[in-house]
Amino acid sequence: MNENRSSRIHARRKRSRRKWARVGKSTLLFSVLAIFIVGTYYLFQTAIDGKHASPNTQPTPDNTANQKTSVQLTFVGDIMMSGNVEKTLLANSFDYPYKHVSSLFLQDDITIANLETPITATGVAAQNKEYVYKSSPLAVPAMKTAGIDVVNLANNHSMDQGVPGLLDTFDALDENRIEYVGAGKDASRAYSPVFIEKNGIKIAILGFSRVIPETSWFAGDSQPGMAASYDPTLAVKAIQDANSQADLVVVIAHWGKERSDYPVDHQKELSRAYIDAGADLIVGGHPHVLQGFERYNDKWIAYSLGNFIFTRSNEPKTWETMVLQANCTKSGDCELTMLPFHAELGQAVPMNESNGAALLERIESISESVDIRSDGRVQPRAKAAETAP
Repeated sequence: MNENRSSRIHARRKRSRRKWARVGKSTLLFSVLAIFIVGTYYLFQTAIDGKHASPNTQPTPDNTANQKTSVQLTFVGDIMMSGNVEKTLLANSFDYPYKHVSSLFLQDDITIANLETPITATGVAAQNKEYVYKSSPLAVPAMKTAGIDVVNLANNHSMDQGVPGLLDTFDALDENRIEYVGAGKDASRAYSPVFIEKNGIKIAILGFSRVIPETSWFAGDSQPGMAASYDPTLAVKAIQDANSQADLVVVIAHWGKERSDYPVDHQKELSRAYIDAGADLIVGGHPHVLQGFERYNDKWIAYSLGNFIFTRSNEPKTWETMVLQANCTKSGDCELTMLPFHAELGQAVPMNESNGAALLERIESISESVDIRSDGRVQPRAKAAETAP
């Protein structure tokens, strides 16, 4: 009895081992088959995805450098924080002027303005001058916070508080890491460019003034002052030198006649001399009103950007201003877009659609062979097709 029972148990165990062996083999076969199917699908899907994928989607060292091959520059006109503007800022805040523009300034590569005032708490006021400005150093941090990177000092107000005021201006800008052009502790510094590299593009920025109240303001060998361009020899040489070192050369020019819609002869002459020397883009100021655009030898000239952060006069044209955006390549080609703004007392405010459209049309009408699209894009006017005689 025990022997028969033992035989039956042994037989059941043998059958069970054969059963689990068959199950194990089936499981192994199923696993191998599943891996094969999944792997084949993955390879097939990868091949499909790879066919339709952009070749530049993976950030390799080669294509990462080429993802952005241009720089976005933003230009605005005259800025000063004196007199009634200062009262407005004290009543609001030093950030008040930039409420509507800081987002534009902070998203570009470089923002450049014309600083039409000395920054000083002391200084010696200029004599025999109708308008004498003086702005507090407390206003400068807000400029930096708003995104202003470079200012031009070559103008007819930077020395309104004498040499001491100019030196204080240098110090205030240096302390807030804002670069400046167009003035210096001597002529060498005044005529020197600021070099900035962005997106693999080396930009040289220079500033010159054809409007200076007196020759004592001219920078000399050991004399602080302005980079004057009444005689353009030094300015032209500075541009040539900058052109040999940079990919893109930008000139900020202070020139022209106040409240005139059109450039005068010296603006035309200087702009051509600057471009012939190697300037890729010229942006002007001083007239306190907007002037038009011109293209010379495939390079853009914006003759005047008018006021930006300023007082309010009785002349409505001085209330019109713009933010000028330039998208420039390493080869020095620039595309311009103008954004219409009102220059309110101490603050630049975007124009509404109808006023903006009217301003675009007006600036087009005073420009030379230029079309300005409804989106503000500035383009050379296409030449009329020649007709057969």
